Amino acid sequence: MRIKTFNAHPKYKIRNRETKELACHVLKKEGHRKVECSIIFIDDRRMKELNGTYRHHWYTTDVLSFSLSEYNSKIEGEVYINVDQARRQARRYNVSIKNEISRLVIHGLLHLIGYEDKTKKERDSMTKLENSYLAGVY
Repeated sequence: MRIKTFNAHPKYKIRNRETKELACHVLKKEGHRKVECSIIFIDDRRMKELNGTYRHHWYTTDVLSFSLSEYNSKIEGEVYINVDQARRQARRYNVSIKNEISRLVIHGLLHLIGYEDKTKKERDSMTKLENSYLAGVY
């Protein structure tokens, strides 16, 4: 399992070791050991560019996942976390920034391995999983 983290946010820095440990925990619990993944922390400007370029939504969002896997035997991909949006959401939900960023890392990884959240049932299922993984961290 290879998890890389990159701090591309101009102001805030995220703890790489904790992020990698969380990612490894989630992926192992989900039954994935063959993984090559990058988790990149960015700002609103960069997220808007990515969201517009790849999803044709010209606004910012909190997390984007891009699968680079061609075969199901190995998970390869990138997860982009918008630190600016995470900070706003942490205030709105009255949680720590660490908690919100952890939730977004988990959410992005779940998308990377195939979970969807297009329907209420899917969203509820992902939220339940996120809560379960967060409970193990905090």
